[in-house]
Amino acid sequence: MSNSLEIARSNLTSVSVLVFVLGFVAARFKSDIRIPDAVYQVISVYLLFGIGLKGGVSLSNSDPGTIVRPVLITLVLGCVVPLLAFISLSRIKKLSEIDRGAIAAHYGSTSLVTFTAALVLLESINRPYEGFATTLLAIMEIPGIIIGIFLATRHLNRKVAWTTSLKEILFGKTVILLIGGLVVGAISGSTGYDKVTPFFVELLPGVLALFLMHLGYLAGSQIRALRDVGFGLFLFAIIFPIIAGTLGVFGGALAGLSVGGATVLGVLCASASYIAAPAAVQVALPEANPSLSITASLGVTFPFNLIFGIPILFFIASKVVS
Repeated sequence: MSNSLEIARSNLTSVSVLVFVLGFVAARFKSDIRIPDAVYQVISVYLLFGIGLKGGVSLSNSDPGTIVRPVLITLVLGCVVPLLAFISLSRIKKLSEIDRGAIAAHYGSTSLVTFTAALVLLESINRPYEGFATTLLAIMEIPGIIIGIFLATRHLNRKVAWTTSLKEILFGKTVILLIGGLVVGAISGSTGYDKVTPFFVELLPGVLALFLMHLGYLAGSQIRALRDVGFGLFLFAIIFPIIAGTLGVFGGALAGLSVGGATVLGVLCASASYIAAPAAVQVALPEANPSLSITASLGVTFPFNLIFGIPILFFIASKVVS
């Protein structure tokens, strides 16, 4: 218990958390410290490809027999989490079914930055995790979005442009860079990766800090959108990630993952997308209110996970995984 409290205390005073708070506070005081859009795009490409590349190298050194069960359990979780989110959101009467489906799609998908922050924390405490963790990230990215869109449109008398929506999901920047990085890393192996380690490993914490400051600013700018729906969505954005994350940790234990690996799977289930999901939802559900999904996922769930969620899930994993 004391070890977990020390990890939580360390996380609260980490650069990642503090720069996010800085961005959030700056936004509330209307001080524009956003990074330029072009730089934001470069950083997002760097993070996506870099995480995929590292995962691919680790994947090439993994035993194929150890991957099957975690992949299957991740697929099941990727379907269950958005369904649970959709059902839970039914208690918020001001939300339409379309908005419930849109929010469920965001929570069924994943957050790359939350995932990266979890890896940074685990590495800072020398806690190992499975090398195929990035594969699980790529797998969970897709089904949650599809199920959320289906739930939102199942009673509508119109056809969803599934071809366009699936193309947006499968060939969007997030999935292409993650899977592309996995393939490149798996083929090049440790020998090729060693040559780019200074760029993709040593610079990662600093680049992530800039990205988090920008996200903090965006969260602070959009937090007021919650007033339109009320306190219910705020509570959902805090309580649901812990429920989904705990489900992910138990799934990780069932899959035979280590404490670090179960923590990562829990974080994937607890996180909410604000990169891949908004693009896909905008195509399939143009009637949905995007500010609700983005504000809940980025303005509430993301900082909660960054500050409290990751340490909580690590604590649960340390108790559950034998």
